[in-house]
Amino acid sequence: MNIQLTRKQKKWLGRIVLGAIGFVVLEILEHTGAFDGGRWWLGLLCALVPYLIVGWDVIRKSIRNILHGDVFDENFLMMAATFGAFGIGEYPEAVAVMLLYQIGELFQNYATGRSRDSISQLMSLVPETAIVERDSRTEEVDPDEVEVGEIIIVRPGEKIPLDGEVVEGESLIDTSALTGESVPRAARAGDSVISGCVNGKGTLKIRTSRCYEDSTVSKILELVENATDKKTHVENFVTRFARVYTPIVTVSALIIAVAPPLVLGGGGQTWIDWIRRACIFLVVSCPCALVISVPLGFFGGIGAASRTGVLVKGSNFLESLAYVKTVVFDKTGTLTKGEFRVTAIHPADHPVAQPAAQPAIQPAEQALLEIAAYAEMYSTHPVAESIRTAYEESLQDPEGAVTGGSSLDASRLGKTEEIAGHGVAAEVDGRQVLAGNKKLMRKYGIDVPEEEYAGTVVYVACDGAYAGAIVISDTLKEGVPEAVSSLRSAGVRRTVMLTGDNEPAANQIAREAGVDQVHAQLLPADKVEIVEKLIKEQTGKDTLAFVGDGINDAPVLMRSDVGIAMGLIGSDAAIEAADIVLMDDDVRKIAKTVQIARKTMGIIHVNIIFAIAVKILILILSVLGYANMWIAIFGDVGVLILCILNAMRLLRPQDS
Repeated sequence: MNIQLTRKQKKWLGRIVLGAIGFVVLEILEHTGAFDGGRWWLGLLCALVPYLIVGWDVIRKSIRNILHGDVFDENFLMMAATFGAFGIGEYPEAVAVMLLYQIGELFQNYATGRSRDSISQLMSLVPETAIVERDSRTEEVDPDEVEVGEIIIVRPGEKIPLDGEVVEGESLIDTSALTGESVPRAARAGDSVISGCVNGKGTLKIRTSRCYEDSTVSKILELVENATDKKTHVENFVTRFARVYTPIVTVSALIIAVAPPLVLGGGGQTWIDWIRRACIFLVVSCPCALVISVPLGFFGGIGAASRTGVLVKGSNFLESLAYVKTVVFDKTGTLTKGEFRVTAIHPADHPVAQPAAQPAIQPAEQALLEIAAYAEMYSTHPVAESIRTAYEESLQDPEGAVTGGSSLDASRLGKTEEIAGHGVAAEVDGRQVLAGNKKLMRKYGIDVPEEEYAGTVVYVACDGAYAGAIVISDTLKEGVPEAVSSLRSAGVRRTVMLTGDNEPAANQIAREAGVDQVHAQLLPADKVEIVEKLIKEQTGKDTLAFVGDGINDAPVLMRSDVGIAMGLIGSDAAIEAADIVLMDDDVRKIAKTVQIARKTMGIIHVNIIFAIAVKILILILSVLGYANMWIAIFGDVGVLILCILNAMRLLRPQDS
C-alpha cells in the first residue's frame, strides 16, 4: 500500500519516533537501576523529555480549552491521567500513555485525510486557467473571468473549465471523475459538454453557456464542501454522549482516587494504589474511538459513493438512505428516455384519400402518417416532432436513401391553427385535417373509438371523417429493469412510479420496468400528495426515496425523506432540491448507493457497540484493581485503532 503523508503528518511521525526512542532509553535506565538510591529526579527528568516531545500539543490544547471554559475533552483526560502517573512515580507508563495516544491520533488523522481525499478529489477537476478567444487572439485567464457566450479553447489532455457547446472540433471526453463512467463520450460540433471532464485527443472550441459560479463543477464542489456539515442522528448522539460522559468519568476518577483511601484508611501505598486505578480509569474512559470513528465512517461512505459517480450532499442523507424501504420514481426522464417515438399507427376502416401530389398509392398507415406530419409541420410540441421524424424516416431505406416519397413540402400546407390543449387544425392539399386529442375531435363533432392505447394518442380526422390514430410512446432507459431488481436485492420492499401519462401507457412502462405500483394521470401537486401518503405508511426508521429529474419534481424531492436527482439531464431546480445526485443518470447506481449506506451504518453501529462494551469492561476491571496501565492503553488507543481500521474498509475500492 502506498502511504503518502502530509508535511504536518511527517513532523508528527518524527516526534513520535523521538518520543519512542526516549521511552526505550527510559525503560533501559529504569531496569538497570539508574534511578535507585534517591535519584528519582533523574528518572523524572528522563521521562519529561520524551513526554513533552510527544505530548506538549495535548497539554497546550487542554490548557487553552480550560481557559475558554471547555474543560472536559480527551486532551484533558490524557493530561490528567499522565500527570497522575507522574505523581505516583509511574514515569514509563505516563510516557507510554501519551506516546500511544499520539500514535492513535496520527493514525486517525491519516485515515480522515484519506477519507476526505476520496471526496475532495473532485477539487482537482477545476483547472486554474481557461484559454479564451478575444479579438482574434487567445488569452489565458481565470475561469471565473470568462463570460457566457465567449469561445474557449480546450486542448488535448486539458480539463474543460466551463459548461458550454462545442462549436468546432471533435474529441472523446473522459467523464469518469464526475460520473464514475469509464467509457469516454464522443463530442463534436453541436454537442453540450460540462466542466470538470477531461478532453481527449482533439482540440475543441466551446461556446460557454454558464459562468463559472453556475457551472457543473462549481456546483459540485460547493456541495462536496458542505457534505459533512449536516450531522446524522448517530453523530448527534455521540456528540451529546461525549459531552455528558466526559465530565461524569472525570468526577468518577476523582472519587475513585480519594474516597476509598478516606473510607477504608491505610497508608501511602493505599493512596498510590487507588490513584493508579483512577489514572487507569481516566485513560480508558477517553471517548476517542466514538468521537473519531463515527464521522470517519460517514466520510468513508460518502467517498465510496462519490467514486461510483453519486454525490451525497450530507452524511444525514446517507443515514436516511440506509433505512429506505420505498423508492418512488418519476417516469419521464428517470425511468424513460424522454424521447417520444411513433410506436403504432392505426388507420380507420375506411381508406384515407391520397394527396393529389402523391399519385402513387401508399399503404394506409403511410397515408395517415403523412397527413398528420403535414398538419403538425410547424408545431414545436415534442409529440409533433416525433410524428414528423417518423414520417421522414418512413421515406428512407435502411441505407438512408429516400424511397417512398419526398420530404415535407411547405407549398402543400395551407392555413394552420394550433389549439392549446387540443391539437392542430390545418389545410393539407385543400383538405381540412385535424390532429390532436379526444377533446379536439369532440369539438368538431367527430366520433373516435373508445379503445385505449398504451401511449400518447394523436387522433387524426380528414374532411370531417375519422382517419385513424397514431400512438407515441416513450422508451425505457437501458438498465431500468436491472435497477429495480437490484433495489429489491438491496432490501427495498416497494417500488412506485408516478406519471402524468394515461393509465395504459403508464402500466406498459411499469410492466417493462418491473415496478410494483403505478399512479397515472397526475399533476405535480398530486405527486406531492401521493408521496406524503406513502411516507405516512412507513413504520419505525423506514424511509422513502424519490427519484426525479424535472422542475416539477423539485417539490416532491424536497418532501421525500431522500431526494435523488439526475445530474446530467436533471433541471437545476431538481438538482438543488435533491439530497443525492446521480452524476451520469444511471438509476442502477441507486441500489449500489443503498448498499454503501447500509454498510456504512453497519460499520458505525459495530464500532459504537464494540467501543462502549470494551470500555465498560475495562472501567470495571480498573476499579476492581484487575487492569493495569497497558490494558487501559488498549482500551483507549487499541480500540480507537481497531474502530478506525473497521471504518477504513469503506475506503477500499473493492468494497465501494
